[in-house]
Amino acid sequence: MVKRTLATQIPPLNNNNNSSSSSSSSANNNTTHSAPLPNHRELTDEEKEFIAPMIRVDQSGEVGAYYIYKGQIAVLGHDPKLRPLLEMMWDQERGHLELFSGLISEHRVRPSLLRPLWEVAGFAVGAGTALLGKEAAMACTEAVETVIGDHYNDQLRELQAIRNPNEQIKYLCKTVAKCRDEELEHHDIAVDHDARQAPLHSLLSAVIKQGCKTAIWVASRV
Repeated sequence: MVKRTLATQIPPLNNNNNSSSSSSSSANNNTTHSAPLPNHRELTDEEKEFIAPMIRVDQSGEVGAYYIYKGQIAVLGHDPKLRPLLEMMWDQERGHLELFSGLISEHRVRPSLLRPLWEVAGFAVGAGTALLGKEAAMACTEAVETVIGDHYNDQLRELQAIRNPNEQIKYLCKTVAKCRDEELEHHDIAVDHDARQAPLHSLLSAVIKQGCKTAIWVASRV
């Protein structure tokens, strides 16, 4: 898997510590200070409106993913070989959820009003597919992570198109890229663990993908 590296370096301030005459010092004191570096600027109102639905839907998606793995573990957690794998992915989803919950607070974004629905739906999808067997659970993970990976890629393209991004935008880019890479890792793990051997794989995958896309659309608005 190719991982994208995002440039986040800040040009250093030019500090001149050479001694100068008193007249030069006086002249410097009367000189208008340089404007702050562009990447230290505050978000514009337009940028705040642009990223708010992104953060809201990302937090909602991570809520759903967290509860999907919780549901899978509730059913398949007795398997000594499978449980450590599920717990590893579940723990990463917990980390993603903490990241986006922090961004919700930092940017004062209204969380989705439907969080209880995402929790119940996520657990139901995770447990329901797990009841069909390990392969179906892995097919669920493959489908969900495919949609989430594509969604994060779309967000990255939009964020990287912002001219003169400040540190908050750069941090959001780094967060989305980190989560995207780990979600795609989950996708690959699912494929390696027989996701495509699930009964009615194509139908199951199509239904789950459509459900994820619908949830993304709703969460960005409600």
